[in-house]
Amino acid sequence: MTTRIAELAPGYDQSGAFPADSLRIVHEAGLLTATIGESYGGQGARVEESARILHRIGQGDPSVALIAAMTLNTHARQAAQPHWPEELYARVVKESFERPVLVNHARVEPELGSPARGGLPATLARRTPDGWSLSGTKRFVTGAEGLDWFLVWATTDEPEPRVGTFLVPGGSPGIDITGRWDQLGLRASGSHDVTFRDVEIPYEHVIGIGPYGAQAEQDNRAGASLHLPLAALYLGVARAAQSFFHTFAHARVPANLGHPVARTERFRRTAGEIEVLLSAAEQLVFGGAARVDAGDSAYTPEQALGARVLADRHGVRAVELAVRLLGNPGLARGNPLERHFRDIQCAPVHAPQEDISLLTIGTKALTP
Repeated sequence: MTTRIAELAPGYDQSGAFPADSLRIVHEAGLLTATIGESYGGQGARVEESARILHRIGQGDPSVALIAAMTLNTHARQAAQPHWPEELYARVVKESFERPVLVNHARVEPELGSPARGGLPATLARRTPDGWSLSGTKRFVTGAEGLDWFLVWATTDEPEPRVGTFLVPGGSPGIDITGRWDQLGLRASGSHDVTFRDVEIPYEHVIGIGPYGAQAEQDNRAGASLHLPLAALYLGVARAAQSFFHTFAHARVPANLGHPVARTERFRRTAGEIEVLLSAAEQLVFGGAARVDAGDSAYTPEQALGARVLADRHGVRAVELAVRLLGNPGLARGNPLERHFRDIQCAPVHAPQEDISLLTIGTKALTP
């Protein structure tokens, strides 16, 4: 599976097209449904297995891995604590076993930015005789073009406003892509801006609805362990970069040297540093994920946030070292390492970003 999507990755990176064929390959391997709970007929993959799945997909194409991560995360949350309308979720599961069904949250807004930094949504859900009418614009909605369900965070227009997540079918009238994703890395992730214009949904298609206030804001500690699989995804990118670095080192034979640069002290030392960085990060991520799955009460949300901070730092640094040693070839368009270098820059961008995570960790550390 990893090899097949890796072969498609350069083309998707160049075109920025939605990676439908690669996602179909992932689905055929049974990975898009891996986290569906056993009570729903799924495998019930938990945090460590999710991390290992995304690590491998990330080695092949991190854009595909990121789209898959959003769906896997949705099923994992439902398995841990059911909150969808049962009949609706049963239908989603049935369809998911038959074809790639993609789900993602739509939370970031042009004015608000990421909810990880606090604040409440401007997107409005208006009551209608039959349900809700949803209007507003969301940014960076990964996989937007191929989503079967948008999980839209919005405020109600009731006399006493509430905040909730509204379950919107992807084919609903009134959904438009209004800003195209054109970033340095993860170019095939399709993280477009999406505008909802009076999109009608049934009354019961809402989850987690509650009072308008600080308690409705995103709790970065509560979901900390779910960031471990995301960290693993980018470590997969770094491992792919490492693999190319090794291939180059064995194949490159300068005329003045007479043997592969892999035999030089300079390349061996850098190879060692890259391996130490990635091995340590993987121990933190996979080890932490295993402790979460085991119900280890001594493993705190702050440790999970810290593992992701260090994993992101190590992954970025490892790829930078490989590029630096290769010089111009490492930054040549069409070279896999150049693409890995661009993709790994996206690792620290995901919410909660490093400063928010460190603030949370430091607040806990300084609490008497």
